[in-house]
Amino acid sequence: MGWVRAEWLRRDLDRRSWLRGAPPPVWVRVLPVALLVGVCAASLLSNDPLDIGFLLGAIPPLAVLSYGPLATAVLGGLVIVLLHIPALQLDRPGNTDLLTIVFVAVLSVFVSFVRSHRDAQLVTERAVAVAAQRAVAPPLPERVGPVRCTGLYRAAQRGTLVGGDFFDVREGPYGVRAVMGDVQGHGLSAVATVAALLGAFREAVLDQRDLGAVAARLDRRLVVDSAAVQHAELFATGVLLAFSADARAVRIVACGHPPPLLLRDRRATELAVEPGMPFGLGLGDASPPIELTVELRPGDRLFLASDGVSEARDDSGAFYPLTDRVADLDDDDPVALTEHVWADLVRHCGIVQDDATMLVLAPEHEDLR
Repeated sequence: MGWVRAEWLRRDLDRRSWLRGAPPPVWVRVLPVALLVGVCAASLLSNDPLDIGFLLGAIPPLAVLSYGPLATAVLGGLVIVLLHIPALQLDRPGNTDLLTIVFVAVLSVFVSFVRSHRDAQLVTERAVAVAAQRAVAPPLPERVGPVRCTGLYRAAQRGTLVGGDFFDVREGPYGVRAVMGDVQGHGLSAVATVAALLGAFREAVLDQRDLGAVAARLDRRLVVDSAAVQHAELFATGVLLAFSADARAVRIVACGHPPPLLLRDRRATELAVEPGMPFGLGLGDASPPIELTVELRPGDRLFLASDGVSEARDDSGAFYPLTDRVADLDDDDPVALTEHVWADLVRHCGIVQDDATMLVLAPEHEDLR
């Protein structure tokens, strides 16, 4: 399922730290037990009493970070028992100190109980959110008709799988069609617009033979959605592609979006697509976008990227040199290419502030399949 490299779901887990909802690392789980064993070992090995019994009081709060209420209660009970073993010489606490430790242990059990229930609720809510976002933009298949597909998506807003960028590849009665776009804004606020545009594209692929008509359908979708909202100013950029049945040619329409790059013979060339108006600005009432037809050779690939890639800047304000870097990073593996470009992009600008999206389309001619 899908060559959305590092898959959107797996990618999000990789980006989160344990302080942002990921499972705690091993050292966090080991720390309470290691502290307990370390204190006991130090006391047994020392000839003189060590005034380190107070360290055991930190074990129940540390257990809260990764253990449930039962395990936290067991560790708290062990702390109290160990403080009363004469051989350990941990300075048996007085009544006041003992009550303090018991209170901390009981409080830790309560906090662990609350945390465990909240974690379970967050897991449920996140599973629902993942299912909803995946329904909006499901992973790409490895192949659509004669076209191999590889995509990579990095949403700017942490914890989300879908933002303001979108892409899709579909096969219909008129051949394989692909779309990449970027809606106004990013993050969760743009998801509804992304869902509307993808829905319009998938319907248009089944109904419209002409690529300009598909663009008009997406434009109409945004015009209708923003009609009831005063000063909505809802728009999106996009590029549409239509492959011939034998994958030897592709027709391209650009609506305010960066044109695709043609990867051929270790070179990357920006295709001279006539720029059209973005979706949502009344494309249906204006002149239709001009199509560019490109003949494809065996081994050719098309590389599409959002402006989150092409307009990323380093600390000096220099744009990421996408065309040059793609050619240098290309090793004839579409899947690896998107990962290489992403890694190179991060090295260039450090933190990517915008949604970053890449799509590689590798048509395979009938005589090569």
